[in-house]
Amino acid sequence: MCIKSRCALQALTLVLTYCLCAYAQLHPEVMPKPAKSPAAEGPAPGRVKTNQKDGLKYVWIPPGTFQMGCSPGDKECHDEEKPAHQVTVSKGFWVGQTAVTAGAYKRFAKETGKTMPPEPNLMGRVLNNGWGNEAMPIVAVTWDEARDYCTWEGGRLLTEAEWEYAARAGSKEARYGPVDEVAWTADNSGQQRLDSAQVFKDDQKNYGQRLRDNGNGMHEVAQKRPNGFGLYDVLGNVFEWVNDWFDAAYYANSPSVDPSGPSSGTARALHGGSWNFNPSYARVSNRVGLNPGIRSAFLGIRCVGEVFAP
Repeated sequence: MCIKSRCALQALTLVLTYCLCAYAQLHPEVMPKPAKSPAAEGPAPGRVKTNQKDGLKYVWIPPGTFQMGCSPGDKECHDEEKPAHQVTVSKGFWVGQTAVTAGAYKRFAKETGKTMPPEPNLMGRVLNNGWGNEAMPIVAVTWDEARDYCTWEGGRLLTEAEWEYAARAGSKEARYGPVDEVAWTADNSGQQRLDSAQVFKDDQKNYGQRLRDNGNGMHEVAQKRPNGFGLYDVLGNVFEWVNDWFDAAYYANSPSVDPSGPSSGTARALHGGSWNFNPSYARVSNRVGLNPGIRSAFLGIRCVGEVFAP
């Protein structure tokens, strides 16, 4: 048998529990609500919205933590991709589902009075005559022009951390699929398949001419398989400017939460690889730095669309 006081306590607990449950059913508004988990904040991962400013689709990327830098088992990594390190992206964001297109950039140029970039060409062969194919990615933009476009559409350029986090889409692999399925590179962006790395090794002097004669060039956006977030062409087609200054040694001392890159520098970072580089550049951790004033037929834009509220 139980002690009388313990029995009385158990009986009182049962009565109070019953009363509390009954009161909660009658007055749910006064009862405390469970805290939302981080996953419940914001839209569902991969949700798509159209930005009325530039007409492009943007995808919701939820906050999260990932391993940034050289992927496990990736033997093509360079020193600037090391060491691999854990990074937390603390806030979700909307990002362009594709690279910025020529058509979207035309809207920007018309509204702001800016001029279109020089028509892209490869050793005299025009790649998008008069920017007539509006589904092609815009190229030959400087970093300043890329920044200005993203500001105009209501957003900004991605940080390196945001770019790689979005590109990985939860994958730890160097690519989110077989390279030919997900990326346009120098191997597959022309009329005939090339071993571009071997061509460069054997005939570096004539590498550009070989690509020209083979009809290599950028392709319309969203023709390859998307990643797990539904983003197209984050690998291959065109390199994408990001916001950060480039420092090859930055990963050794990078903050673990929302790193934004060095405070100054002489080169800006780019990610993704492109149609005229060999497939080793089309890896999620690959990073390069170029003078922000350079123009080239392989340099494009992808924006964060801050204009959207969750």
